[in-house]
Amino acid sequence: MTPITEVEGRRLALSNLEKVLYPASGFTKGEVLHYYATTADVLLPHLRDRPVSFLRYPDGPDGQVFFTKNVPPGTPDWVTTAEVPRSEGPARMVLVQDLASLMWAANLVTEFHTPQWVVQKPELADRIVLDLDPGAPATVVECCEVALWLRERLAGDGIEACAKTSGSKGLHLVAAVRGASSEQVSEYAKELAVEAERAMPRMVVHRMTRSLRPGKVFVDWSQNAARKTTAAPYTLRARAEPLVSAPVTWGEVEECGAPAQLAFRAQDIAPRVQDYGDLLAPVLDPDRAGPLP
Repeated sequence: MTPITEVEGRRLALSNLEKVLYPASGFTKGEVLHYYATTADVLLPHLRDRPVSFLRYPDGPDGQVFFTKNVPPGTPDWVTTAEVPRSEGPARMVLVQDLASLMWAANLVTEFHTPQWVVQKPELADRIVLDLDPGAPATVVECCEVALWLRERLAGDGIEACAKTSGSKGLHLVAAVRGASSEQVSEYAKELAVEAERAMPRMVVHRMTRSLRPGKVFVDWSQNAARKTTAAPYTLRARAEPLVSAPVTWGEVEECGAPAQLAFRAQDIAPRVQDYGDLLAPVLDPDRAGPLP
């Protein structure tokens, strides 16, 4: 029998709690739900007012993995949804605004992906993201070196960057911006990627062409397009182990000498939040958002 749980006055049917979703570590669906419940205070502000794309993996990362952008069938009527613009016409998507909605969504077994704009102002970007993706044999260690260069470059334009792991191989740089469209932010991000390649030609590539990427860090600027989404801070990833897209300190970036140093699992996050709070809090502060040059 599916247990019924009450969360903030909402009744939720939470299913298959003993199901192992991460076979490499035996991490169960119940543990996934517990992770999201205990991380909600820092996760929810990064989801709020952003239409969520779900990358679902209900049978674990070795099973079927698929994107759900429209409101899923069976979504409770108390879950907030909103009409959002798309090139093919407006669509209705989920907004994860509170703990009850988060737990309902987590029960679907999903990664959370969000755009760089909020639903109230889809025409304006409020974030810039640079996705640093290493091509083997490069690793996150090389990503850290590139991230430090980009941090200084952004600071020169008055933009304060924060860093988080992708939860996979790479690193994300995120910063609050204001007064620009997604197209303008994309153009600026591309300029930064090109500059990074010129400064570090043996380490950086700004083009997506696969043949150019072995041994280099691809600075993916394209995720700033209005239609694109990026893995949200604190989301679990559909990997062999319950890895998290985890905010990191710049000290950790500077000191990274091996990929394992920046691989954070679900059980690592609560102690980090206790020690550091939300390392991406500056991204949520509109007073710290810089205009594009």
